[in-house]
Amino acid sequence: MNTFGNIYRLTTFGESHGVAVGGIIDGMPSGIDVDMEMVQKELDRRRPGQSSIVTARDEKDCVKILSGVFEGKTIGTPIGFMVENGNQHSSDYENIRHTFRPSHADYTYTEKYGLRDHRGGGRSSARETLSRVVGGAFARQALAKLGIKVYAYTSQVGDIRLDKDYTAYDPSAIENNIVRCPDESVAADMIRLIEQVKKDGDTVGGVITGVITGVPVGLGEPAFGKLHAMLGGAMLSINAAKGFDYGMGFDGVGRRGSEMIDTFIPTDDVHGLRTASNNSGGIQGGISNGMDIYFRVAFKPVATLLKPVDTVDDSGLKTELQARGRHDPCVLPRAVPIVEAMAAMTVLDAYLLNKGARI
Repeated sequence: MNTFGNIYRLTTFGESHGVAVGGIIDGMPSGIDVDMEMVQKELDRRRPGQSSIVTARDEKDCVKILSGVFEGKTIGTPIGFMVENGNQHSSDYENIRHTFRPSHADYTYTEKYGLRDHRGGGRSSARETLSRVVGGAFARQALAKLGIKVYAYTSQVGDIRLDKDYTAYDPSAIENNIVRCPDESVAADMIRLIEQVKKDGDTVGGVITGVITGVPVGLGEPAFGKLHAMLGGAMLSINAAKGFDYGMGFDGVGRRGSEMIDTFIPTDDVHGLRTASNNSGGIQGGISNGMDIYFRVAFKPVATLLKPVDTVDDSGLKTELQARGRHDPCVLPRAVPIVEAMAAMTVLDAYLLNKGARI
């Protein structure tokens, strides 16, 4: 399946070392002002080569819109776009043509399809996610008309983590450092850890926290299509994502119900209710309750190590693999805009399912 969404749909195409990566957005409401500088900025946040703690691959990732936008506005027709690939070092991957990299998709793709594009991982490469960032950028511009905002930040790298919830941090501080952590002191520790891991030829994982504000009551379905299930599926489709929780999530399993319930209190807003706490993470019964939605996504350490590892070749014989090329020691900094993009597309899709295809 290469298509994400129900009404707001993104179909992506392309391989890491192919001619281009791109997509088609369908279901985008018409009449939305398109800020292409904002779209490109989001791609710049995801692109390789942006700092010393990410892969050195130097891709400019300039997006070209092929259809669906006229005189600066969406016109309700499919939005086609592409980003040309331009800095491939395919020879770096020649030594894995017949070798399965541990914890990669090489073996599973080969078994499923009978062959694979070994150059940079082909379709399984995280380069596919740039299409999601474009889809998310368009979704965010539609959500802005509804007063819905999405942001994410790095909240943990290895064993270094933020010790407060999202309300304690200023979202405007996220872009102040290369790891995209809103606490400068903790960010410095995270950067030092990533630099050391990179020096060791190793990798490290972590957690990204996502926040969605301004969500109206009523998004999500009561049985199948629960809003948190939609978000979970979106996040777990991202390369290297291994876990998802929302609200108190796993942190709440050791508490009692009396500590976890969100008491309703009256307010003067249009709904007349809110909750005194937000342990539910803005979703109850699978449906948004008007409070902020917050969630966490756990990312594993990158599977490509710049040191020898034991593996087997495609004939089943044991061999040793020494990876070559340019790889991320930690995916977290570049994954932040991807998490935001998937959240934006999910919420817009849920809104359109609930309200219809017009804003």
